[in-house]
Amino acid sequence: MAQDLTGTPTLPSLGEMQHWTWVLGRAQQMMLEQGFGPPAATALPAIPGLTDPATLARAQSFWSDSLTLWQRFLDPATAPPAEKSSDQARDKRFKDPAWENPVFDWIRQSYFLISDHMLRGIDALDGVDAKQKERMRFAARGFLEAMSPSNFPATNPVVLEKTLETGGENLLKGLQNMLADIAKGQLTHTDPNAFEVGRNLAMTPGKVVHRTPLYELIQYTPTTETVLAVPLVIFPPWINRFYILDLTPEKSFIRWVVEQGVTVFMVSWKSADASLAHVQWDDYVAAQIEAVDVVRAALDVPAVHTIGYCVAGTTLAATLAVLSAKGEAEKVKSATFLTAQVDFAQAGELLNFIDDEQLAAMASLTPDGFLDGRYMALTFNMLRGRDLIWNYVTNNYLLGQDYVPFDLLHWNGDTTNLPAKWHLSYLTDLYRDNLLATPGALSVGGTSIDLTKVATPAYIQAGKEDHIAPPESVWQMMRHFAGPLKFVLAGSGHIAGVINPPAQQKYQYWLNPEPVDTLAEFVAGAHETKGSWWPDWMDWLRARDATTVPVDAPRRPGKGMLAAIADAPGEYVKAR
Repeated sequence: MAQDLTGTPTLPSLGEMQHWTWVLGRAQQMMLEQGFGPPAATALPAIPGLTDPATLARAQSFWSDSLTLWQRFLDPATAPPAEKSSDQARDKRFKDPAWENPVFDWIRQSYFLISDHMLRGIDALDGVDAKQKERMRFAARGFLEAMSPSNFPATNPVVLEKTLETGGENLLKGLQNMLADIAKGQLTHTDPNAFEVGRNLAMTPGKVVHRTPLYELIQYTPTTETVLAVPLVIFPPWINRFYILDLTPEKSFIRWVVEQGVTVFMVSWKSADASLAHVQWDDYVAAQIEAVDVVRAALDVPAVHTIGYCVAGTTLAATLAVLSAKGEAEKVKSATFLTAQVDFAQAGELLNFIDDEQLAAMASLTPDGFLDGRYMALTFNMLRGRDLIWNYVTNNYLLGQDYVPFDLLHWNGDTTNLPAKWHLSYLTDLYRDNLLATPGALSVGGTSIDLTKVATPAYIQAGKEDHIAPPESVWQMMRHFAGPLKFVLAGSGHIAGVINPPAQQKYQYWLNPEPVDTLAEFVAGAHETKGSWWPDWMDWLRARDATTVPVDAPRRPGKGMLAAIADAPGEYVKAR
């Protein structure tokens, strides 16, 4: 199909149609001559993966689909209509009407065709174990996402239109954005000047009341006249800043919990430098136990509620096992696990990064005893490369668009460094060898860890679309702990599934009060509730102990035995 000088598609001439009809017919004839038709009676022995019937059938299907695509491009009136899968129909990369132009629609459909056949070819491989096949699929998806026609100016009609409209200014601005990212060694997702910790993020009032070389302990100012007698200690993941739980005030989990009448303490981990090169997992478990004891002593209470988010939830499980082994389980009244894992057999796509070769390469990146947080940020971005990498390549490098302010993406790019010794052993012992799931296979400070001995009441939250801690993996907690246990499946993923304020009326969650053995059985019998799971959790927490006390001096930061060291959000969260 040709175009006139205005770019409007024009129908091919009769001579052109006759020529391309001959080309299609000749291609089909060549395929038959080379063995893509019915097998000959005297065919040579099949070579697996090359000339076996299944491989030939896939090759014939690919070429047949390719020829159909050409026919649709050249003579759409006589070609069979295009069929889009649901995934293709939802693909935001090609939503713009400019992709409906016949030339660019052909480019788009060709990309879908190649992608589909490449992934189906991997699925059809024989003699490849499931783990290796999944790694191949992951690598293929990454390659296909990188090679999308939406990522290149010449094959993206939206970029071409923008370039003509602005006289190329979009490409110059995009180049400026790209060079800035190269200079800082990290992809920018949002306006870097739109947010600042302490100015419009992490604004819940409080004081740092305890500090060690590894963490700061923040106590938040109460807003009610009475509070639950049992305080809450929150352990956030140290692979990110704690303020994911204290974003803008309308999204802050911490602010909401304080407003429910709970005395809240937050651990703020220090971003690693050379001074923390010696730190290992035992130190994080010891820090959690210390924080629990500090709060118990400061408020003169026998026990605390706890929350562990992601990797800190994994460590909280080990902490509970250590306390149980020492006869001190009563120090923790309850434990809430947010998208945390203890059994890593089904840990999802992160397992694609865990093998001996990649672990050795990672060790070479830490000559000063700590891993630069930008490497971890890149790893997590690669898990959602289409949304967190290539979407921004197109919008900010090719189209030269302004960055949109987004608090969650600001947090996502606010990386923290990790102690190298701990990080490597964590990946090896937990992700690769799955030792935490085996009673007695790991120990902390000389105390053997057995999760089956943990009888602390637990609220276990998973995200339905979580790609970092898949719900199937989080569910395994239900098998390892002694209970009593409550499982909730929240809508969305690893972050949005957790940070879902009730006022926003977004997403949903599922509960199933019946005892079941598998996640599939849980889902089959679950009932859905619209909105946030936070109120359900709050009801569960009160059910553990509804006793309230007046807000006296120890409940006010800096007024009791713990002196105020600094205003919240503290110093460690600001260290770069």
